[in-house]
Amino acid sequence: MGFSRKQRVLIDGIIALAVLFAVITGAAVGLAVSSTKNIDIIREIGNYEPALPTQVLDKHGRVITEFFGDQKREIVSLNELPKHLIYALITREDRRFYSHRGFDPLRFSRAVFDWATGNFSGGASTITQQVAGWIFADRKEKSITRKLKELWYSFQVERVLSKDQILELYVNLMPLGHGTDGVEAASQFYFNHSARHMTVAESAILVPLLSAPDAFSPIKNPEVAKEKQQSVLREMVQLGYLSQEEADQSVQEFWDNWDYTRSNITGAYLDNESLAPYFTEYVRQTLEEILYGSANINRDGYTVYTTLDLDYQEIADREMSTGYTEINTAYRNTRSSRLDLADQAYIPIVDMISLAFDVNSMKVAGVQNKKEATQSYFNDINPALDLVSLMFGNRKVRQSADTVYTIRKKADERTIVEGALITIENGTGHILAMVGGRDFEITKLNRAVQAQVQPGSAFKPLYYSAAISSRKFTPATRLYDGPMMWTNPDGTVWDPTNYLGDWKGSVLLRFALATSMNIPSIQVLEGVGFEAAIERASLLLGKYEFRNDENNFPRKYPLALGIVKVAPIDMVRAYATFPGQGKRVEPIGIIYVEDREGNTILEYEKELLNERKNGNTQLIPPQDAYMMVNLLQSTVEYGTLANRRRQVGGFGEMAMAGKTGTTQNWGDAWTCGFSPYVTTAVWFGFDQPGNSLGRDLTGATAAGPVWARYMKQIHANLEPKEFKRPETGLVTAIICAKSGQLPTYACTDGTVEELFLAGTEPKTPCEYHEWQQERDDILLKRIQDSMMRIELPDLNIHDLQKDDRSSDASDRFLSNPISSDSENPLLD
Repeated sequence: MGFSRKQRVLIDGIIALAVLFAVITGAAVGLAVSSTKNIDIIREIGNYEPALPTQVLDKHGRVITEFFGDQKREIVSLNELPKHLIYALITREDRRFYSHRGFDPLRFSRAVFDWATGNFSGGASTITQQVAGWIFADRKEKSITRKLKELWYSFQVERVLSKDQILELYVNLMPLGHGTDGVEAASQFYFNHSARHMTVAESAILVPLLSAPDAFSPIKNPEVAKEKQQSVLREMVQLGYLSQEEADQSVQEFWDNWDYTRSNITGAYLDNESLAPYFTEYVRQTLEEILYGSANINRDGYTVYTTLDLDYQEIADREMSTGYTEINTAYRNTRSSRLDLADQAYIPIVDMISLAFDVNSMKVAGVQNKKEATQSYFNDINPALDLVSLMFGNRKVRQSADTVYTIRKKADERTIVEGALITIENGTGHILAMVGGRDFEITKLNRAVQAQVQPGSAFKPLYYSAAISSRKFTPATRLYDGPMMWTNPDGTVWDPTNYLGDWKGSVLLRFALATSMNIPSIQVLEGVGFEAAIERASLLLGKYEFRNDENNFPRKYPLALGIVKVAPIDMVRAYATFPGQGKRVEPIGIIYVEDREGNTILEYEKELLNERKNGNTQLIPPQDAYMMVNLLQSTVEYGTLANRRRQVGGFGEMAMAGKTGTTQNWGDAWTCGFSPYVTTAVWFGFDQPGNSLGRDLTGATAAGPVWARYMKQIHANLEPKEFKRPETGLVTAIICAKSGQLPTYACTDGTVEELFLAGTEPKTPCEYHEWQQERDDILLKRIQDSMMRIELPDLNIHDLQKDDRSSDASDRFLSNPISSDSENPLLD
């Protein structure tokens, strides 16, 4: 009796089923008997740790971001999940899960039959087999060996774990597409909320992803996902897990609110947006340095407790964003004309394409459209050419597109103003906010930490502090602001200019620093000496080991105007020493780290503190530090930050101090300043040196407004404070406002109260006004003698006396025998 082809396939399938079942069962039993004594399944399962992301928390315990590789997983216990999710899993994946012992013969037989008849669509493995395979085998491998190993381990798993324990492993273990693993991470990614709150429809969307996460993705294939969802819900209704009405209502609500526009190339890793990307990258790099070789921060599930304050960070991001917009707009509106590459390369290409494709709007009608044409080429044409080159494999077009991308990148580095902000707590060095650039997605360069730019006049307080400590200089030291020249140690002559040729003549040190005058500042450097100035500056910047390196600290007079290379983190470290009573401040971003079990594995801050105990933490005496605080308060009161203070409506009763800085040719703009609580540095400039922000964008006008607005907001809810003043070692004295000496009856320019280190207060009466009085007496006597020899009409002799303010620069220079300091608004 013959058989039809269909009957023969059926018989072959049954035979294959029987043979395969016997082989698998026999092999499994044999493996079990031979291996049970050699493997401790309980220990292996107990030691199994699924990949978990590392959470990064701010100082208040709020999540900033997570570190993970290509897997995103969060652990959730089974009893926290909604019942309908469990029902959906059981319905779709393993209906007899709670009745079999790890292997379902009926399910397996059906799968073999489907395979034999050419209708196989997967689904032979039980939930237990999938868990066993994921932990003990490589489920990417498609082989009988892997299936045998998976089957044997499933028996052992069932022997040592309860059904709920197995199911909990399953829901936390399995991949669910777009780089997510486990239902919690998947729910957060797909639905933006915890799996604890998943709806019926969401559960039915998620479960099919276990078998085909890419094909059934609601993001990539929403229509296919909807079909699979409805299939699961139909089966759940049939099994009595929910009513048809509940299913329909849930599905309707789900798709009514689904975002069909979501990018289909998205993933958990790509969507991992940090609330402070530059800071978290700084933390990640620090962790990798500390834990190198001993941990994997992308999968080991650590919790990193950091110093960041997300409230401060939000304000910093907002104010820096405003600053970027305002400064780049001002820069574009005021920059001088430069070589236009469009004339040479891009405009002819744009014209050619416009003619070839009859796109008149692209054609360059004249010089006025050259900029638009260049931008059109960069933004529209070149990306299109790049795409065409990839589609057709044209290497020359590809190389041309790459060249233009490189030109654009270099042009951006020289013409787009970047910036950085960093805030640290004065006493602890805790980094509270960090902005490293305009856009982390565009460039990962963290300018707050990695930039090497000149600080300009923001450098001056560092060596001014050495001058104060030398006791050769006081706030009342009289300096000269006028044309002068210096000869560097290498014999070169330097004659720095002043802003618009505006000279002030005789000035006191406090005023010179507050108003950022150049010539007096060079006199301070000259008076204190290169070695003492560099010794102090390198110590405050945390660069003491480089103090003898001429590349870092050149022994030339332009050093007075800040030609060293620093990052904003170096500047906040240095400035925080002043309100910190002269103690060393180490910026720190990590407090401690816990493993996934909650055990502390790294006490980073504590270790740093222990290291500091072995070194000298008192960098400068508290009295000297307070003198610098007091001097820098004048910058905010009436110096280069006074207008910024007025613009924000003042800082109330909160004490503030700081210094602005602008480098040669207006290339970099700085403001560094502090309150009794925190120190903040703000920088704006270019990634590639050589360009100019323009005369209107200085430290005071570019960085100053951002600093002032930011400091005003972060102190809004803090108790007003004054800077802590040492109880001993400081004195005040009334001095002549012109000479800085003790006032006499001849001092017509007024008097002021000034602060001094004890023993440095003036002892000499005002020589300036005494000399002026002697000069006037001599002049008066000569006039009187002349009047006795000739007849003149009645004349008030005092009308002939000259006011000192009309005296020429040479008189003022003669009245200023002491060399000292001041800064040029040009260099701020």
